[in-house]
Amino acid sequence: MSCPLITLPELHSHLFRGDVQIVDVREIAEYRASHIEGSTLIPLAELPFRTDEIDRNREVIVVCKSGNRSTQACELLRERGFQNTRSLAGGLASWSA
Repeated sequence: MSCPLITLPELHSHLFRGDVQIVDVREIAEYRASHIEGSTLIPLAELPFRTDEIDRNREVIVVCKSGNRSTQACELLRERGFQNTRSLAGGLASWSA
């Protein structure tokens, strides 16, 4: 199962409208260093046990540092029925740039 990507400009548009839930799957130290305001931290290793914290009625955008972990997380969520889920292309490295 492949995970669709969302581009940085698309994400900015969604954030402006407030119509997505951002799930950050990095580790706590990475999140504390920088993150997207309003995002929910659920480290990748904890994600299988914390899906109840994710709103099934909103589009879910999964983010990490480079896009690798978020793609894995996105695929896991889609397997569990979160079909409206995408991964940020380029990860937060593109957000910071």
